[in-house]
Amino acid sequence: MADLLGSILGSMEKPPSSSDAERKKAQEAKAKQERMIEYQKDRLSTFKLKVQKQLNEFMKDPTQEKYRFQPMDKTCRALVHEMAEVAGLASFSFGQDEIDRYVMLWKKEYAPTDDELLSYRRGEEWTPEKAKEIAEERERDKLQEEENMRQKPKTKVVPVSNYKDKYEHLIGKVAAKDAAKLAMANKQYGFVSSENKRDRRTIEQVMADNKAKRQKVDGPEELTDQTGASAGSELQ
Repeated sequence: MADLLGSILGSMEKPPSSSDAERKKAQEAKAKQERMIEYQKDRLSTFKLKVQKQLNEFMKDPTQEKYRFQPMDKTCRALVHEMAEVAGLASFSFGQDEIDRYVMLWKKEYAPTDDELLSYRRGEEWTPEKAKEIAEERERDKLQEEENMRQKPKTKVVPVSNYKDKYEHLIGKVAAKDAAKLAMANKQYGFVSSENKRDRRTIEQVMADNKAKRQKVDGPEELTDQTGASAGSELQ
């Protein structure tokens, strides 16, 4: 009997050890993670093909200026932004994250304005009527501001302190324009104004004065001889 019981117990498999159980659990978790990665890769690959088709149709359609995608998760939005940049399109995301956040595309020639982006961020639709209304409102505000500036009295700014007092140790008490004085000609020191230096004589007076100076230096006889010689040479 004892031998039979011993043989039965000996033929039974031993219970797995703790290390074997943990190893098996880790392998299962790894396999599950690999299956999830493959699933995500397949999903993104399919999504990328779908987006590429939508982009091609949008860019070929001359009547479309912008294109709005359905709400999607963060990974898909990042992929759309990347593909839009490669295609030369402007892309922005709007809406609340994990709820209804979506991507909208614009062709470069129809890039959105700041007012349009602000409208979408507020959850409002943008229409040509709304754009016109905002432009008119901005123009009214500009005219009102200009009117207020014209009616506002001009106030004279009075400095708190005088800079001359601050820099008196450098420039002194009298400086710049305050120290400038009109320079007058002082005849006692031989200064003559430019007005008095101008020669007001006629040509005849200048020639007569020069002749008188030569007579005074050379003498009247030599001047007469020179005059006679000149006259004789002219007669010959």
